Amino acid sequence: MRRAVPVSSSAAAGDAASPPLRAGGVRSRGSPSLWLGLLLVLVHASWLVHRVQYDSLPPPLDADQAGKRGFSELSALEHARALTDLGPHPLGSDALDRAVQYVLASAKRIKESAHWEVDVQVDHFLAKPGFSRLIGGLFKGRTLVYSTLQHVVLRISPKYLPEADENAILVSSHVDTVFSTEGAGDCSSCVAVMLELARGVSQWAHGFKHSIIFLFNTGEEEGLTGAHSFITQHKWKDTVRFIVDLEAMGVGGKSSIFQSGPDPWGIDNFAAVAKYPSGQIIAQDIFRSGMLKSATDFQVYEEVAGLSGLDFAYGDYSAVYHTKNDKMKLLKAGSLQHLGENMLAFLLKGATSLYLPELRGGKAVGEMSKNQSIFFDILGSYMVVYRQNFATMLYNSVIMQTLLLWIASLIMGGSSAAKSLCLSCLGTLFMWFFSLSLSILVAFLLPLMCSSPVPYIAHPWLVVGLFGAPALIGALSGQHLGYQVLQKYWYNVYFARFSHPSPGEIELVKWEAQRWLFKAGLCQWFVILILGNYFKVGSSYLALIWLVSPAFAYGLIEATLSPMRLPKQLKVVTLVLGMVLPVLISAGSVIRLLGTLIAIMVRFDRNPGGTPEWLGNAVVGSCVAAVVCLGFVYLLPYIHPSGGKKSIIMVNLALFVLALASVTTNLLPPFNDDIARAMNVLHVVEVTNKHGGLQNPVSYVSLSSLTPGKLTKEVKNLHGEGFICGEGRIVDLVTFTIHYGCTSFDNSEAGWSESEIPTMRVESDTKGNDRVTVVSIDARISTRWFLAINTKEIQNFKLEGASRELVPRSDKSDVDGWHIIQYSGGKDSPTVFSLTLFWFRNGTYSSQEAGEPHSPLLKLRTDVNRVTPKVARAIEKLPSWCSIFGKSTSPFTLSFLNTLEVDL
Repeated sequence: MRRAVPVSSSAAAGDAASPPLRAGGVRSRGSPSLWLGLLLVLVHASWLVHRVQYDSLPPPLDADQAGKRGFSELSALEHARALTDLGPHPLGSDALDRAVQYVLASAKRIKESAHWEVDVQVDHFLAKPGFSRLIGGLFKGRTLVYSTLQHVVLRISPKYLPEADENAILVSSHVDTVFSTEGAGDCSSCVAVMLELARGVSQWAHGFKHSIIFLFNTGEEEGLTGAHSFITQHKWKDTVRFIVDLEAMGVGGKSSIFQSGPDPWGIDNFAAVAKYPSGQIIAQDIFRSGMLKSATDFQVYEEVAGLSGLDFAYGDYSAVYHTKNDKMKLLKAGSLQHLGENMLAFLLKGATSLYLPELRGGKAVGEMSKNQSIFFDILGSYMVVYRQNFATMLYNSVIMQTLLLWIASLIMGGSSAAKSLCLSCLGTLFMWFFSLSLSILVAFLLPLMCSSPVPYIAHPWLVVGLFGAPALIGALSGQHLGYQVLQKYWYNVYFARFSHPSPGEIELVKWEAQRWLFKAGLCQWFVILILGNYFKVGSSYLALIWLVSPAFAYGLIEATLSPMRLPKQLKVVTLVLGMVLPVLISAGSVIRLLGTLIAIMVRFDRNPGGTPEWLGNAVVGSCVAAVVCLGFVYLLPYIHPSGGKKSIIMVNLALFVLALASVTTNLLPPFNDDIARAMNVLHVVEVTNKHGGLQNPVSYVSLSSLTPGKLTKEVKNLHGEGFICGEGRIVDLVTFTIHYGCTSFDNSEAGWSESEIPTMRVESDTKGNDRVTVVSIDARISTRWFLAINTKEIQNFKLEGASRELVPRSDKSDVDGWHIIQYSGGKDSPTVFSLTLFWFRNGTYSSQEAGEPHSPLLKLRTDVNRVTPKVARAIEKLPSWCSIFGKSTSPFTLSFLNTLEVDL
């Protein structure tokens, strides 16, 4: 007599199943090689999507092919080469003067060759001294003061439509570079594109309804001061209605939109006309979250002027950003053509449209941001754009329908369905825990086993073996544990009354557990969609796609309405059908973002030695584990019943061992001549003002790195220079602190003189309840300096220079008890200043007893772009895979440090 087999809750909930089966008549389909093959297909399909989406570039055109009204990459490259041939051209350098003159001469040639019905105006703009105080991002707690900035401004408008001058689209980028690089990517490529765009636009503008302004600014690398000086001082500033900012976080590739809005006009028009659209709102979400410590001129235009716009950036070779390797040889053919053709089409569309965004700043922009655009491109060929309001309605609809389906399923399935859902979600938690644990374990081991804590920088694909393989092993193992728990539960449900189930009936238990694990993947993405919708995360569309597409495939292929069916094994076609759209939409962007994250590890340790060596690896490993758990959650349930776990684990274990062997044996070194380790090689002259007296200066050369890891190999090359490495000497450089570095006092007296040491002198000190102290600051030869003011003592301040007030007394923020004045000027900038300090009535100075240690009142660092003999020898002896790194807060190669204490 055949015993009855209970109907599963999956069947009761609407899942498809086979009719009752005879004992021993069931076999699991799919060999280990099938599932291993599917895993490889998924990985390679993802990589193929990335290649098509980000590496396919248009052919570069020469001037004849582009025509008089088109865009020619070869013409633009001539500008890029001319600028990079000048070498590094930071603010205040002779090279920057030559770069500005080159851009000015090119602009004048564009004016001469413009269409006869087009009015081209060229302005060599010299900005007055000023200051900005940005609210968020890198510049919180800072006052950015600038002086003697020069820009080239080019306006193109129809000659016989004067009202077109009153409404303009601004295209902006910067001519200056950091002191450590010739800046092929950042941003000579942007300037070159703008010059060629201006030439092309000047042949079309007779049909415009609005004007186009091209701003070639200086000072971007010193705190976005060039954009601020233009938008607050220039005579055309009030005519700007929309801005396009061109930037680079690497060298070439596709220039993608990574910030947009708040008005949707720009992204709507770009999506409509761009030939090769590229942009992902997930990049905007990450950039604006503050996870990437960077900023562009877009922040000034949006925050100070309240303008809407588009922010573009090149992203290939992000690891060379602000190093010597930002050079022309890494610029891919087609990079400039891609951006140029997209921008030319957009500018022609915008300048001839009837409408430009009108609202600037205040409440209006805040309200518009609630309905900003969600955007993403598909394989770089088509851009999807829709509003946040529509997204909210769509997500709410999907969430409600999903909830109803789950509730109906659980009601039909009864208590066994509810318990199965909880156990399957527990399996998902096991998957995350095991995957993250193994990845983080590798993050701890790498600094102990490799010459560099981040040994994959020059070969980012090593991350697949170092972190991806352990993450997949952990995910598979963790979910398998949940699979075993589910099997045990369903075994008790099916066979509580029978002691000897047949093999065919045991297969039903496996399939039941398999199906619940698949549905747990749906539940995972459902929760992510709810959270993304609640917090209005623009990239929530990814959760929508990863939920709806597999759910649709599951419902179409697997589920039936019959309550009398038994579960059966999931079909491979369900997986394939469900994964096509998610991989197509998200794989390229995810790989791109992981590549950017790996590149950031070059400059991860912003305070050298201040973070554990394993931390950067832990960040990368956690992100890789998250990608594995999110992207493989539907594939893994297929593997458990098939017997393919061992094969997949062994293959991934071999991949991990191979990758680990490659980095531990230095077969694949962490850096090379193109991807360099970011270094600070700095000659420091340190003095202290104490109670009005100047201590003897201390001179030394400091070697440190923003890339995690010790400097053992580097110092071996510096034999005979007397460098001693360790954490004993902490160097406070005002904007950051060196906790670990190498220091040499030998032969460090040359290259500077005591007459160049800046001074801080108390001119007057009025004590009492309203104490006011006036300090005279003489920066001597430096036009770039940083002053930290102790805000535990000082309530407010004002700064004067060159017989004018530079920073008035007003509300100021601070970070960790300090407010920083960041001063950057061009040639002939003032160097003598008067700082008036207004004290708190009850500061820590007044509460401390005399003689107790306390923080100084002021900390000053002045920078000089000069290579002293000691620094020159150090740079020459460093390995070729080392490069000085520059940014707005990094020191030049010679810095003077000065602190000031004041009597109680």
